[in-house]
Amino acid sequence: MMSEPSATAADAAEPLVSPVNSHNEWDPLEEIIVGRLDGAAIPSSHPVVTCNIPPWAARLQRLAAGFKYPRMVIERAQQELDQFIVLLQSLDVTVRRPDAVDHSRRFGTPDWSSRGFCNACPRDSMLVIGDEIIETPMAWPCRYFETHSYREILKDYFRRGARWTAAPKPQLTDALFETDFRVPRAGEPMRYILTEFEPVFDAADFVRAGRDLFVTRSNVTNQMGIDWLRRHLGPGYRIHEIESRCRTPMHIDTTFVVLAPGKVLVNPEYIDIDRLPDVLSSWNILIAPEPDPLDEYLLKITSMCGKWLSMNVLMVDEKRVIAERHHTGMLRALEKWGFEPIPCDLLHYAPFGGSFHCATLDVRRRGTLESYVD
Repeated sequence: MMSEPSATAADAAEPLVSPVNSHNEWDPLEEIIVGRLDGAAIPSSHPVVTCNIPPWAARLQRLAAGFKYPRMVIERAQQELDQFIVLLQSLDVTVRRPDAVDHSRRFGTPDWSSRGFCNACPRDSMLVIGDEIIETPMAWPCRYFETHSYREILKDYFRRGARWTAAPKPQLTDALFETDFRVPRAGEPMRYILTEFEPVFDAADFVRAGRDLFVTRSNVTNQMGIDWLRRHLGPGYRIHEIESRCRTPMHIDTTFVVLAPGKVLVNPEYIDIDRLPDVLSSWNILIAPEPDPLDEYLLKITSMCGKWLSMNVLMVDEKRVIAERHHTGMLRALEKWGFEPIPCDLLHYAPFGGSFHCATLDVRRRGTLESYVD
């Protein structure tokens, strides 16, 4: 006579249900990772970093690289970040946080050494596609080990059923970078600091719309990186390249922001809407309003991100969107387009790499994989 299986054996036989499930930018948000400012250090003065900031800022960066951010800068941003987290929790969103790390510590490989940056922007170092989290091969040496501060979260997701992948770890030798690179002037052909020596990309150069992803090639994402992801995802997904007129391109979420099915927000300075991919022909193209003028101090602290940080919003669902309280022009435009903006402060987060979209990684949204383009 056979005995009944034990409770432990029965539990083990049950299929795992991944806690990771996010196919687009707008399905109802259930769980999110929010970055951390503890231990943040000013990024290195490597050319791949300084090519994206104004010359005056690059000169200052050479002097300050590797040192911790001033306490005053961190405290103002931390206050806003804490309020943002409270807002997310009030919307019934589970919030996860990376470990605190001293990013001023030096590390290296056999080819180079560097100090770190911060883990303020999980959107850059990890890409969520369905039930899979992909660690990205970032081009900034100071971000080489950034995902280590998220490893406890990643291991937890993996044990509970998520797929966990890491793209090939780049060597980041001099062969990856153009030695005589300079930013192209208006009217000159576009060029990038990256060669095609090896695949590199930041996740924030991609935006998701179900089976279709959109990407901008940039000074942190090369063609080989785009091709790697295209092959990794396989025929079930399509990756469309968005042509940007930005002279110092880095990350798509101040250029081309998918808000809802059939609705995309575009930067009129960087995007020629007549050159968008044909798959968007039936979509509603929303033109971002000119950013509100900010005082001189705020313009300086947002220099890493540029003036279009007003586009860096976070969708809670198809209607509700968290946007910067100070960017009143964007708030009015979102209302005009039928969205329900939720104003929040995060303006002082800019020196660490961005705003609401950059500062987060949506891990679980309630929805399924679908196609939204022609």
